[in-house]
Amino acid sequence: MYGSRGAMLGSGGVSDGYEVGSKRQRMMESNPYFAVSSGAGNFQPYGYTGGFQPPPFPVVRLRGLPFNCTDIDIFKFFAGLDIVDVLLVNKSGRFSGEAFVVFAGAMQVEFALQRDRQNMGRRYVEVFRCKRQDYYNAVATEVNYEGIYDNDYHGSPPPSRSKRFSDKEQMEYSEILKMRGLPYAVTKSEIIEFFGDFKLIEDRIHIACRPDGKATGEAYVEFISAEEAKRAMCKDKMTIGSRYVELFPSTPDEARRAESRSRQ
Repeated sequence: MYGSRGAMLGSGGVSDGYEVGSKRQRMMESNPYFAVSSGAGNFQPYGYTGGFQPPPFPVVRLRGLPFNCTDIDIFKFFAGLDIVDVLLVNKSGRFSGEAFVVFAGAMQVEFALQRDRQNMGRRYVEVFRCKRQDYYNAVATEVNYEGIYDNDYHGSPPPSRSKRFSDKEQMEYSEILKMRGLPYAVTKSEIIEFFGDFKLIEDRIHIACRPDGKATGEAYVEFISAEEAKRAMCKDKMTIGSRYVELFPSTPDEARRAESRSRQ
C-alpha cells in the first residue's frame, strides 16, 4: 500500500539498506561529502588534510518531473547509478515537479547529467548541476527547521514535536498512517510494538519495497478508524531502535499504489 516524497539509501549511499527523509542527519555524519568539522567555516571531508580541497558535492537538480512522480520513478530514471538521497520538492503542500538527487560520488553526477532532457513518461526532465546549499535549504524547508548549513551543521536535533504535530493535526485523516524513516530491516512485529497503545489491523501493515525487493524505509499502517490513526500521531518522531520515525496522514489510494509498486 503506499508512496512518498523523498527517499534515502543507507549511510554512505552504497548498499547497506534504504532509509528516508529524516535519516539525512546520519548520512551527513557518515558520508565524506557531508562531513563538517566543529570549527565554523572549516569544512573538511574525512580523510583530507590541509592543502587538499574537498570534492564537489555530488548533487543534481531535476525539473519538469510528472506531478505524480515518486522516488521510485527517479531510481528508475537513474538506473545503474548509486543514489544516496532523493528529495522531491513540495511547495504549499503540493509537489512542484522538482527534485534533488544526491549520488555516491562526483563521477556519478557526470553520468547523471548525460540523462538531461530524457523522458519520464511523456515529459522530458531537465537535469542540471546545483549547489550543496540549495539541497540543504530544501532539506531544511522539508523538516521545518533551520540548522543544516555548509559551515554550522553540528547534528542539530529533530524539529520540535509540538510544532510538527500541530501542523499535521490540521490535515485530513483516514484510517491509514504512513511511516517514514524506518530501519530498512524493520519487521511488522516491531511496528506493532511501536503502536502498542493503539488499535491497528495487524494484517493491514505494509512495509514498502522497491521493485528489486529492497526496503524503502516506509510503511503503511491501517488503524480501526480515522480517529484512532489521528490519536496514534502522538508517536510522530519517536524512535524504533536509534531511528526517528516520521508519521503522516495517508489514504487508501496512496497505500494501494505503494503496495502495487512493491509487487512490480
